[in-house]
Amino acid sequence: MERREEQPGAAGAGAAPALDFTVENVEKALHQLYYDPNIENKNLAQKWLMQAQVSPQAWHFSWQLLQPDKVPEIQYFGASALHIKISRYWSDIPTDQYESLKAQLFTQITRFASGSKIVLTRLCVALASLALSMMPDAWPCAVADMVRLFQAEDSPVDGQGRCLALLELLTVLPEEFQTSRLPQYRKGLVRTSLAVECGAVFPLLEQLLQQPSSPSCVRQKVLKCFSSWVQLEVPLQDCEALIQAAFAALQDSELFDSSVEAIVNAISQPDAQRYVNTLLKLIPLVLGLQEQLRQAVQNGDMETSHGICRIAVALGENHSRALLDQVEHWQSFLALVNMIMFCTGIPGHYPVNETTSSLTLTFWYTLQDDILSFEAEKQAVYQQVYRPVYFQLVDVLLHKAQFPSDEEYGFWSSDEKEQFRIYRVDISDTLMYVYEMLGAELLSNLYDKLGRLLTSSEEPYSWQHTEALLYGFQSIAETIDVNYSDVVPGLIGLIPRISISNVQLADTVMFTIGNPELSVSSVSTLKKICRECKYDLPPYAANIVAVSQDVLMKQIHKTSQCMWLMQALGFLLSALQVEEILKNLHSLISPYIQQLEKLAEEIPNPSNKLAIVHILGLLSNLFTTLDISHHEDDHEGPELRKLPVPQGPNPVVVVLQQVFQLIQKVLSKWLNDAQVVEAVCAIFEKSVKTLLDDFAPMVPQLCEMLGRMYSTIPQASALDLTRQLVHIFAHEPAHFPPIEALFLLVTSVTLTLFQQGPRDHPDIVDSFMQLLAQALKRKPDLFLCERLDVKAVFQCAVLALKFPEAPTVKASCGFFTELLPRCGEVESVGKVVQEDGRMLLIAVLEAIGGQASRSLMDCFADILFALNKHCFSLLSMWIKEALQPPGFPSARLSPEQKDTFSQQILRERVNKRRVKEMVKEFTLLCRGLHGTDYTADY
Repeated sequence: MERREEQPGAAGAGAAPALDFTVENVEKALHQLYYDPNIENKNLAQKWLMQAQVSPQAWHFSWQLLQPDKVPEIQYFGASALHIKISRYWSDIPTDQYESLKAQLFTQITRFASGSKIVLTRLCVALASLALSMMPDAWPCAVADMVRLFQAEDSPVDGQGRCLALLELLTVLPEEFQTSRLPQYRKGLVRTSLAVECGAVFPLLEQLLQQPSSPSCVRQKVLKCFSSWVQLEVPLQDCEALIQAAFAALQDSELFDSSVEAIVNAISQPDAQRYVNTLLKLIPLVLGLQEQLRQAVQNGDMETSHGICRIAVALGENHSRALLDQVEHWQSFLALVNMIMFCTGIPGHYPVNETTSSLTLTFWYTLQDDILSFEAEKQAVYQQVYRPVYFQLVDVLLHKAQFPSDEEYGFWSSDEKEQFRIYRVDISDTLMYVYEMLGAELLSNLYDKLGRLLTSSEEPYSWQHTEALLYGFQSIAETIDVNYSDVVPGLIGLIPRISISNVQLADTVMFTIGNPELSVSSVSTLKKICRECKYDLPPYAANIVAVSQDVLMKQIHKTSQCMWLMQALGFLLSALQVEEILKNLHSLISPYIQQLEKLAEEIPNPSNKLAIVHILGLLSNLFTTLDISHHEDDHEGPELRKLPVPQGPNPVVVVLQQVFQLIQKVLSKWLNDAQVVEAVCAIFEKSVKTLLDDFAPMVPQLCEMLGRMYSTIPQASALDLTRQLVHIFAHEPAHFPPIEALFLLVTSVTLTLFQQGPRDHPDIVDSFMQLLAQALKRKPDLFLCERLDVKAVFQCAVLALKFPEAPTVKASCGFFTELLPRCGEVESVGKVVQEDGRMLLIAVLEAIGGQASRSLMDCFADILFALNKHCFSLLSMWIKEALQPPGFPSARLSPEQKDTFSQQILRERVNKRRVKEMVKEFTLLCRGLHGTDYTADY
């Protein structure tokens, strides 16, 4: 493909001319992109290079850029350009040039087998794209040919290099197929062809995985390759030998993660349930992991226990019906169920000491549904077997729902407390579901337990145990008419025996019996009633709204209770018809809108500021709970499912659109006041969280308003709201343009803030880092934009790691742990890590050496782990260089201690917990605290 087109003009000074796509000009533009400090020049270079990649001249300069004397960044661009030309402009290539193009790609891949990894991957993707375009007619045995060519002994590359290159090519081939732009009819043909080609791949993978001489890097690549191929829905019986080999590889800590991924992907194929004999063979293999699971739990190895649990749940959850059908094997399936029960009851408090138990909850729903779907006779048999299991499950779940000690709970972060709250809601939903199987006997069982606990004189009971049992009652009571339960009178009789010594216990007691006299206030009781009974309240809605409105206008309650009252009204209005909601909303908020209009005209002063913040707060709290969707309310009763989906715009959106201009007017006068800006952002943030997709009509105008706000006076609350929009709407093609524009604008403004000196704005830096992490997690495409200066973002994040404020540092670490895994998939990220990753490593080592709080060491360990996992070759070079200077990162360290630390880190690429332990040990050495009393609580 060495065709050359006519090219106008010669290159002038500065940026390359618009159409002169020569090798020299491409290199100049790449140098400008990477090294020119001027943002505008970088953007021009990026735009020009994108044009170059799709130009006819790309066929010529791509090969030139791959020459051995070029640096990897330039070679990478050449390989990427080839992939773009092959994948998007296949029809431009004459058929008589297919073979020469194929041969050239093979030659380049062979050469890069011992060269740059990122360039090798892009070349493999290019060849994979070519193969998919030629299969099956023009290249009928593509995969077999690849295997044969790379196994040729006459290659100048060593055997291991060739093997890894072949595995990389075989791994990216199914991945490229999944994302390819092939027409639908071609996709079917190519899928069939690839399914046949499995016969050339799997025997090779089995051989490499099972032979003792295969190095760890090869075996890991084999597992990833297998994981990639099974997603083409390969028959499970054809995967049997490789699945067994993957199970064996679970004993190797370096291969553990890759083995888990491969096994779970293979088991979870939709088609796998057809192969019952293979599934039955897998049960003993899963049960054989129980000792490894127990050891992991005993040693606090969360990664291993999590991985084994994923395998057990994948088999049980995806195939419970197929395995229950094999009645003669009921005992082995019961053993698998008991193993999953062990995972549900894994020791420790979620999410602080364990994160595994939550994976299992859906399995219990699936198993129950499958048992209850059998005909009466078979169902009766399985009920006899599994009712005791489900009673045990209730005990386990109530134990897991228990709060930790007050002292321990006090150390939990707000995020951890919120995750635990959601976890308890999931447990509550599971208990509610289990009642269908266990019936009234479950209530009696809980009543007996509570009675024994409260009347026993032998040992004092913990409030946590009492609260959990009451929580169980409360969960089940939501599904049944407790008036017909003979347990309830006894329960009410036990309540006075409870010694209420804790706010969580008091809350659960009040919520269980619903007695207003025990409530902290009438407002909190009304809020709970409106939340739990909203579908019974429409006949009384007008009265409740009228009384509440009167109370609010008279300002009887404190601010916080006014906010609760608005939340109560939001729950109440949610159950009404849309027209009724709009009518009530009009009467409820019109007085406040009129008041806000007057305040917007006044000159800003402290008293009218308080009034503005109060009104905005009332609106925020109303919109927090006003949700007309019924997607989460099916358990309330079958009548809800009959309600029609509301037509037309959401009432909250209608109100927001009506007051949008007024809010902008208020903002124009109060833009300098963080409290008012925060209150405005809160209205939209809470509305977005509640409405989700229904908020869509507001996205463009809100993005525009946020952009203007942030450009004028940057505030953290505007970034937090931007983060919410990215989280919910960035993946929607229709909303991506305004969100991308907003993301680029706030990034540009924040980067300017960094140039002016960001130390006075740790809250903005914190929110900015969280926004960047969310963008990478939710929509990495935001980092593909040519106008985003990824290098400047990276450097600012490194700077933020050195802030004294712990939340800011934690957020910056979170950004890097999201960024580093994308080195391979996002070109700009890969480049900046290659160029500036050493700077990041030095900042991390400085922090570990004593510049950051010891409480943040786990966060810095996460960065080291991510660097090691995703940039191993670079880290192995950087860490030795960085630790070379005497006295760095601490004068207390000997060269031997630094060398030991670097070797330990580089060896551990699988177990994050071990890396955290190494970092904690090393930071104590750096601070001169190792072996002292300070270590005890660390």
